[in-house]
Order: sequence, then C-alpha cells, then structure tokens
Amino acid sequence: MSLLIHHIKELIFTQEKPKAFYAGSEMSKIPSLKNAFLYIEKDKIIDYGNMEKLPSAYTNASQQIDASNRLVFPSYCDSHTHLVYPSSRELEYVDKIKGLSYEEIAKRGGGILNSAKKMAETDEAKLFDDALERLEGIIRYGTGAVEIKSGYGLDTENELKMLRVIKRLQAHSPLTIKATFLGAHAVPQKYKSNPSGYVDIVINEMIPQVAAADLADFIDVFCDNGFFSVEDTDRILNAGMKYGLRAKIHANELAFSGGIEVGVKYNALSVDHLEYTGDKEIELLKNTETMPTILPGAAFFLNMPYAPVRKMLDAGLPIALASDYNPGSSPSGNMQLIQAMGSILYRMTPDEGIFATTINSAYAMGLSDTHGSITRGKKANVFLTKPMSGIEYMPYSYGDNKVETAILNGIIVH
Repeated sequence: MSLLIHHIKELIFTQEKPKAFYAGSEMSKIPSLKNAFLYIEKDKIIDYGNMEKLPSAYTNASQQIDASNRLVFPSYCDSHTHLVYPSSRELEYVDKIKGLSYEEIAKRGGGILNSAKKMAETDEAKLFDDALERLEGIIRYGTGAVEIKSGYGLDTENELKMLRVIKRLQAHSPLTIKATFLGAHAVPQKYKSNPSGYVDIVINEMIPQVAAADLADFIDVFCDNGFFSVEDTDRILNAGMKYGLRAKIHANELAFSGGIEVGVKYNALSVDHLEYTGDKEIELLKNTETMPTILPGAAFFLNMPYAPVRKMLDAGLPIALASDYNPGSSPSGNMQLIQAMGSILYRMTPDEGIFATTINSAYAMGLSDTHGSITRGKKANVFLTKPMSGIEYMPYSYGDNKVETAILNGIIVH
C-alpha cells in the first residue's frame, strides 16, 4: 500500500533532524515546503520534497491525492483528555452560568463525583461505544494521537473498568492512544474526612492491579486546592514510579498548589493546566524534561485566569496545548479550536500554535519519536486542509472544520 500526495500548496512542519520538542524562540518559525509532495508506504512517511524533485518511481503509488491549493499538516496530538465518561453534565453548566465556582460544585457532590456515581451505573459496552464515537469525531477535526485518563471510577473496580475500555479502544481505533491511570482525580464522598485512607487504596490496591494488567502508560494526580495535597501526590507518584508508571500532573489550576514542584521532582512527562504559574514555577521548569501543558478549553469554559503563556515562552519554556476533553470543564476535543484559542486567548502566533499542538503535545505523551511532525520514518498521520491561503487561516477561522482529508497509519480514514 503506497500513497502519493502531490502538488501540495504547503507541506507544514517538515523536520529533517528529529528533535523531541521545541522551546521558546525555537517555536517562532515552523519549517515548511511549498509546491511539495509527500510519499507514504504502509503506515510510514517515506519521503517528501519539492515537486520538481519528485522521483518518477513515486508516481506508481497505488493511491494518489492532488493537494493543489491545500495545506498538509502532521495530525494533532492531544495529550490530555478524559473522553471515556458515562454522560454529559450540562446541568452543572447552568450552575456555572448562575455563578457557582468549580470548587463549589465539587463540594456539593457535583463535578467529578457526579461522573463517578454514573460511572458505577454504566457498563463497559456503553462506555466503549460512546467513547469510540467521540474518537471518530476528533479524527474528523485532525487528531491522530490522544491520551485518555481514567479518574471517574474512584474505586478499584470502576477505575479498572475505565482502563479496560481504553485498552479496547486502543485495539479498535486507528488513533494512537495512550492510557493514564488517574485514580487520584478526586476524593470520594465517603473519604472526605479521611483522604489519606483513599490515598492508601490508590497506592495499595489500584496501582498494583493496574500495573499487573498492563492497563496504563502513565500515572496522574489532581494536585490542587480541594483535591490532593502535595504530600498525597508525592506518595502516589512514588508508588507509581515503583511500578514503572511515569508521572503526569494536574497542577496549579485553582491555586499555587505546589503541583508544578512535585511534578518536576518526579520528572513528570508533563504538568497540565498551570493557570497559577509565577516566576518561581517558570524558573523551576527551565531545563527540565517536563512539558508545561496548557488546556485552553477548560480555562475558557470555567472562566478562569489564563496561564501566562507569553511570559513562559519569552522565558524559554516549551508549551504544549491539549483539549482536556471531558464532560464537566471542557466538553470538546476539537484541536483546531484549541489551536485557535492558543492565539486568541494566549497571544501565541500561528507557528507557535502548530508546535504546541503537534510535536510538543506528542512529547507530552511520550510519542515525539514517532508522531508530531513530517519526518521520514515517522507514523503517517497527516491531514489535508480544504483550500486555504496559509497557516494563519487555521487559528483565524475558529468556527469551521478546515480538515478535508484525514490520513492515519497511511490510510485515508476521513
């Protein structure tokens, strides 16, 4: 099986020398080729270049696409989602409109605890079918790799149930899927007066069973006000590390919680949200292997302060953008919209937004060796836009779907 995409108006993010991620001023200019071709065999990118240098052998490809007036991008990588969930939470959305805060809704049994109650009542077949439909939706908007967290179970049985659904999705979807164990997403109601008792269950019951069944790539903790303390987070990450689960942290969404510090201490792959990030946290993140990941959809939907992205970039930090697709605080997995929010809300240039939604977000889920750029030997996950003037149109036209053709693993899927 071979595929030649020819007469590409502009081939976006051609990466000659593999690089794990880009930071600061490195993100100011995305490399690209005009009037280009892209040649794919099986599930890999084999070659690309200018049309005048197209090898004649490639014209015998079993499939060909004329990409005149179209741009070709590497598929988006969405490194933070909760898209396996039992039902939507639009009634809480009305509560938000009326002025209740995220923390207030959580304290009265809403939010994550609401989803956990419904999770216990929902069987794996329905969870799978609903999540698969959501995955098909994000493919149409250009996503090629996605991380999915557990965290709506909040007991051993239902956390394992969620992770089994994610494993089944990995086998059935053309998307590349990474699984994250997030048993420490919220403290269940019956442990409100004894949160350390729940942490003991996460450490002594959940983590060993998750690891034994090989159900997760990473471990995550919601380290923030009203959720898990730095001390609890430290205990959980330490336990996960012993089972080979690398950390990813929900950090500093609601306050200066210490989540960034504990994330860096454990060499977390990413620290996510970061609405409350100051000079101390920025300095701490410099020259680490931890990717600062911003979730614009959640901050927008919850009407929260926006992370100081411009300051972080100017300080030389890398930035990834992800959707946080979930029923309570970001009910959308549209990464085109997330890229646009990067420009509208955080003043990121179109070039910076591309880096943040492709290679840097691939890094934030351990995939930058195989995903996130147009690189020979990488996975053939790309999308073709509708006729378009240039990359600036992607964040500018935030309300419509600009993907015409999605290709995953070298196969046209949309």
